[in-house]
Amino acid sequence: MNIFWLAPAVRIGLVIALALVGLILSGPVMALAVLAAGLFGFVLIQLRYLDRLCRWLRQPDIARVPDGWGAWGEVFSELYRVHRREQHVQARLADALKRMELATQALPDGVVLLDRDLRIEWCNTVAERLLAIDRVSDRGRILTNLVRYPGLAAWLGDGSVGVPGQPLVFETTAVPPAFLSLQVAQFGEHDRLLVLRDVTAIERTESIRRDFIANVSHELRTPLTVINGYLEHMVEGEIEGVLRTRAVQVMYDQAQRMNHLVEDLLTLSRLEAGDNPVIESVVDMDSLVLGLLEEGRSLSAGRHRIEVKAASIGLRGSADELRSAFANLLSNAIRYTPAGGVITLRWEAAEDGAVYSVSDTGIGIAAEHIPRLTERFYRVDRSRSRETGGTGLGLAIVKHVLLRHQASLLIDSELGRGTEFRCVFPRARVVGLPAGTLDPASAPPAV
Repeated sequence: MNIFWLAPAVRIGLVIALALVGLILSGPVMALAVLAAGLFGFVLIQLRYLDRLCRWLRQPDIARVPDGWGAWGEVFSELYRVHRREQHVQARLADALKRMELATQALPDGVVLLDRDLRIEWCNTVAERLLAIDRVSDRGRILTNLVRYPGLAAWLGDGSVGVPGQPLVFETTAVPPAFLSLQVAQFGEHDRLLVLRDVTAIERTESIRRDFIANVSHELRTPLTVINGYLEHMVEGEIEGVLRTRAVQVMYDQAQRMNHLVEDLLTLSRLEAGDNPVIESVVDMDSLVLGLLEEGRSLSAGRHRIEVKAASIGLRGSADELRSAFANLLSNAIRYTPAGGVITLRWEAAEDGAVYSVSDTGIGIAAEHIPRLTERFYRVDRSRSRETGGTGLGLAIVKHVLLRHQASLLIDSELGRGTEFRCVFPRARVVGLPAGTLDPASAPPAV
């Protein structure tokens, strides 16, 4: 029987009992020897368990918790239970952290965690894209060293840049440039949470709104200035006879110009209204194109040769909207084609639908202007556009009409060689389209 595997109190009692027996039977020397040997063995056992405990604490492993008897068994069992609870807590925390990270990654906005020195602790993928940083390699780096914007460090530090409490909006140096809105919130003692939002579309819309108001004001101010000037002279009696008749004619022309501008603005507003569905019918494209031919000849006054090539296929849509769009393309061709030039109207079947096109032998358009031609009031040559009577809204109207008919506008042009505008309609809107009809022309760049 090994007494060292018994409980400590029992072991001590046995050692003392043996010592007393030895004292009685063999004298004090033998008793002390037995007592010393028992105590030495007891200490060795404790040191053995203590060594096991120390080694396990250096490298905790729930699958390798030491075994023991008596009090040590209780100690090791409690260690097992405590370590098991810690593992469960750590697993729950890791799962919560993972879910939080996934939720943050799913946000449409960028999120960056900064320490007191503006060093990056963590960021989501949206922030990586917006700020052009890497959450792995740039972790621990100072944000203001990676994002170059004057005053950013001051704004992050004490909000001294911009309006207090308002987001900081700045333009990035990326290609193409983007506008970012930054908001910062402090948490903890010195940490900061930076929230980023891409407001490029909002800023562009605001820019378009500002430009629109400025352009409308400018377009209306010019004819109003002319009309008011003549009226002042007429009221004061400074214009009489033939000059008075000429002044009335000029005022009438300027009033017509304003009227056309207002009509185009109202047309655009109606086309953009979400509660204004297309009133569809089967449009007789032969009659529509022939009507456009007569209008074009009247507007050209014999200065151009206008040709027509029309296929006998119909189109489902709004006759008024389509006529407005096609007439704008034709009037543009007449305005920008010198006398003696040729303008051709075509309505023909294509591979997946049908195409209405207007081509001319005019002055042409430089390639850098083509992507912006359908913007409101955008003009390649502002002075020439006003001389020819354009409002700057014609191609914007064309774009919106085509969008309402699920069609697209393609533009092909070359300076000095002429321009071709192609309105491509889907097969679903074409009536009487022959099967297997192909468009021999290659498609130019889309706008």
